[in-house]
Amino acid sequence: MDEKLYELMDWAEIEAVVYSEEDKPQDILGAHVTEQGILIQCFFPGAVSVQVKMERTGKLHKMEMQDEAGFFAVLIKGKRILPYHYVVTYETGEEISRSDVYTFPDCITKNEIEKFENGINYTIYEKLGAHPMKLNGVDGVLFAVWAPNAIRVSVVGDFNKWDGRIYQMKRLYDSGVFELFIPGVKKGMIYKYEIKTRGGLPILKADPYEYYSEFRPANASVVWDLETYKWGDESWLEKRKKSDIKKEPMSIYEVHLGSWKKPEDYIGDEDNAFYSYRELAPMLASYVKKMNYTHIELMPVMEHPFDGSWGYQVTGYYAATSRYGTPDDFMYFIDYMHKKGIGVILDWVPAHFPRDAFALANFDGTCLYEHEDPRQGSHPHWGTLIFNYGRPEVANFLIANALFWVEKYHADGIRMDAVASMLYLDYGKEDGEWIPNIYGGKENLEAIEVLKHLNSVFKKRQDGAIIIAEESTAWPMVTGEVEEGSLGFDLKWNMGWMNDILRYMKLDPLFRSGNQNLITFSMMYAYSENFLLVLSHDEVVHGKASLIGKMPGDIELKFANLRALYGFMMTHPGKKLLFMGQEFAQFSEWSEKKGLDWFLLDEYESHRKMQKYVSALNRLYQDYSALYELDYEPDGFEWIDCSDSEQSIVTFLRKTNKKEETLLVICNFTPVVREDYRVGVPFKGKYKETFNSDRVEFGGQGHYNPRLKYSKAIPYHGRKESIAVTVPPLGITVFTCTPVEEKKTEKKKAGKTKSAANKITGKRNTKSKQTEKGSESKEKPVERLETKVKKVEQIESKKKPVERLETKAKKAEQIESKKKPVERLETKAKKAEQIESKEKPVERLETKAKKAEQIESKEKPVERLETKAKKAEQIESKEKPEKKVKTRKATEKKNKEETSSKKEPTKRTKTKKAEQ
Repeated sequence: MDEKLYELMDWAEIEAVVYSEEDKPQDILGAHVTEQGILIQCFFPGAVSVQVKMERTGKLHKMEMQDEAGFFAVLIKGKRILPYHYVVTYETGEEISRSDVYTFPDCITKNEIEKFENGINYTIYEKLGAHPMKLNGVDGVLFAVWAPNAIRVSVVGDFNKWDGRIYQMKRLYDSGVFELFIPGVKKGMIYKYEIKTRGGLPILKADPYEYYSEFRPANASVVWDLETYKWGDESWLEKRKKSDIKKEPMSIYEVHLGSWKKPEDYIGDEDNAFYSYRELAPMLASYVKKMNYTHIELMPVMEHPFDGSWGYQVTGYYAATSRYGTPDDFMYFIDYMHKKGIGVILDWVPAHFPRDAFALANFDGTCLYEHEDPRQGSHPHWGTLIFNYGRPEVANFLIANALFWVEKYHADGIRMDAVASMLYLDYGKEDGEWIPNIYGGKENLEAIEVLKHLNSVFKKRQDGAIIIAEESTAWPMVTGEVEEGSLGFDLKWNMGWMNDILRYMKLDPLFRSGNQNLITFSMMYAYSENFLLVLSHDEVVHGKASLIGKMPGDIELKFANLRALYGFMMTHPGKKLLFMGQEFAQFSEWSEKKGLDWFLLDEYESHRKMQKYVSALNRLYQDYSALYELDYEPDGFEWIDCSDSEQSIVTFLRKTNKKEETLLVICNFTPVVREDYRVGVPFKGKYKETFNSDRVEFGGQGHYNPRLKYSKAIPYHGRKESIAVTVPPLGITVFTCTPVEEKKTEKKKAGKTKSAANKITGKRNTKSKQTEKGSESKEKPVERLETKVKKVEQIESKKKPVERLETKAKKAEQIESKKKPVERLETKAKKAEQIESKEKPVERLETKAKKAEQIESKEKPVERLETKAKKAEQIESKEKPEKKVKTRKATEKKNKEETSSKKEPTKRTKTKKAEQ
C-alpha cells in the first residue's frame, strides 16, 4: 500500500461508511484536494476492483482496496479536480461505469432549509422528494428527504440493487435534511429511502414527497417529472381568478372515481378494477354537464394503500393514486374538466394518517410526523395517528401540500376532512385519553394555528381557489377572514341542516306537523357561517341506507318525498353537494367494491324521471340568481310563512338586489294536494309558476299552476297582497314575481278622481298629485277641498303676481283647448255639482264664499269684482227661481256700476280663464 495514501486514510470515517452509519459521506468519499495531490475514495460493496477514468484523456488510475467490504482509494498528482468516473468490476465479472455522486454541489440552500425549519417554505415540494434534472451537464435525479433523527439515510432502488450502502445521502448544514444527486436515474424508476435508526436497524420508507407510487399492494415511490404536461385551461384559470364563489352558483357532484363506473368486462378481478383518469374524463364530464352540475368533488385521490378507506388514510400526500394512471393522466383529467366548464374540488385529509410501516409513521425511527405521547398522537377509535401540528416542518409539509394540489394540478378547491378532530384535543377520546392545552382547555391551539396559517396563505394567492371545511361542531367563525378572528375557510359543510332535514324526512308525514322546527331551525343560524348544504357519501353507508331508502311510504311516496327533499335543498340558502348515485335514487347503499346501479336507468322509468328532475333542479338553480347570489346575506331570504305546521307547508322568498328577480317558493311535506292555498306575496304583481316538482315528467301526479296569477288586495300572512295557488303533494313549486308597473297604476287612479282644487287653480304637476292623493283619501270632503286650496295657494304665493296670472291662464287654456265648447261648459258644471252635492246647502254657500274671498284677496280690485260676479252666477243657477231672479238683478246692477269706472280687458280675460 502506498504510504502517502495510507497516511491520508481516516479509518474511523472509513468504518462509518463501511458500516453505513455516516450522515456526511461527502466529507470522505469523492475527490478532495490535499497537499500530496487529489485524493479520491469510493465505496462499492462487492466490487473486486475499481478504476478512475479521466473524462478528457481517458486515462485509467487503478484504485487500492482499503477495506475488503469494498472501500477503495487512489492519490492522483495535481491540484485541480478534473471530471472522471469509476469503472467497477464485480466478482461475477460484470463491469459497470458509475459517476461519483459526491462530486456534485449541494442543490438545496441553507436559506431554503431555514424557511422549512420555520414552517414557511411553501414550495418545499420542489426541493424535497425526487426531481429529474441536469446538474453540471449530467442528467440524473436529485433526492432529498427530512429525517433529522436518522443516523444515516440512503437512496435505494433497482438502480443500485436496493443496497443502502451505495448511495448514502448527505446531511446538509447540520440540519435534518438529506440530499443526493444520482446521475443516470430516470423518470419512472422506483425507489425508497433506507433509514438507519438510532437503534441501528435499517428501515425502508416511501418518500413523503413522492409524486407517484407503485400500484398497490406494492408501495415504492416512482420518480416523476410534473413539469412536462402541457396545460390547456388558461381561460378557465383566468375566469376563476376573477370569480367570487360566494355570489355564484355551486352545485357539486361528489364522486369516488373507483366506483362511479366499473369497466364493462369487470368481474371482480384486480387487474381490471378501474377505468383510467383519461377514460373517466370524457365519460364523467359528459354526465356532469347533462346533469347541470357546476363542480365535482373527488373523494381522496392522494395515494392510499387500502381501498376500503376510500382514500381517507393517505400515505402519499403529494402523489395522485396510481389506481387510475400516472400524474400526467390526472392532470389530463382536471384539464379536460376545465375545458368543459367543470370545476374540480379535491378531498384532503390533514387530520390523521395510517400506521403503515412504509409511510409516515415512525419515519426516522422516532415519532417525527406524529406526537410521541399516544394521548396526543393517536385516534383510539380510528386507529390512526395525529400529526404533530406544533412542529414547524410538519406544519410546512401540510400547508405546502394543500398549495401543491392547486399549483401543480390546477385544483379549484380543497375540501378539508375531519376539521373537528383537529380543533379538539378530546375528539373521540374518553377521560384520560387526552392531554389539555397549556391553558387547561381542550382546544388544539397548534392545529388552530396551522389552519389559520394555511388559509391566510391560500387566500393571498388570489387565484379564485377555495378551501372548504367539513366541521361538525359549533366551533364559531370557521369561515371568514383570519384577520377578523376566524379560521379563514371559504365555506363550511352544514352538518346541522343535513341531520335535521334527514331526521324530518324519515318521519311519516302524519308526524311531521309536530316537528316543523326541524326544517325551519337552520335559518336561525344560516348567516353565522358561509354554509354548503351536503348530502354526502357519509349518509349512504354503514347501514344508514341510501337517500331513497330513508324515505317513508311505498315506492311512489318514497320518490315524492325525495323530490321534496331535493327541491327544498336547492331553494334553501347555501351552496349544494350531492353524492353520486343519489341523483337517480339508487336503492342500495354505496360500496367502493362495485359501480353504481346504472341498470336502474335502463329498466325503471321512475329512476329516469328522478334523474331528469335533479338535472332540471340544477338548471333552475343556475338560471335564477335569487337562488345563489345572496346566499350569505340576510337580504337574500325572507319567510312568508314558516308556521303552517298543521299542513306541513313552508313558504319563503329568495331574493337579489333587484325586486323583479324575486322568487316565491312553497314546499309541501304532506301527500295532500292543497287547492286554493292562499299565500301572502311581497308586492302587487304577476306570479308565474316556473318550476313544479309534481310534474308528470318528473314522476309526479301533475298538480301545478298553468296560469299566471295576479295578486289581489286581500291581506294575508301580514302582506297587503296575496294569491291563491295549487300546492302539489310532497313537492315544491317556485314562482317568479313580477311587480306591476307603477305608471299604469297611477294613470288608473288619476282617471277615477280629480280634485276640486284642480278645477279652481288649474292642473297640478305629477309630483303634487302623488303626494296629495295619499293624504286626501283619509280626509272628509270639505277638509280635502280646503287642503288642496291651501297647497295651491302655497305654490302660487312663491310666484310674482303677474307670473301667477299667466301660469293659471296658460294651464287653463291647455286644458280647455282639448275640449269642444259644449263639453267644456258641461264638464265645469258637473264638477261643481259633484263637490257641492257632498255638502249641505248652507255649508256649500259658506264654503264657496270663503274660497272666493281667499282667491279674490290676491287679485286686483277689478279682478275681484269679476270673480265675485261669476261665482254669484254659479250659485244662483242652483237656487230656487224666485231667489235666482232677485240675485241676478242685484248682481247685474252692481257689476255695471263697478266696471264702468275701470276697465282692463286683457287681464280680465286671463283672470277668468285661470279662475275657471
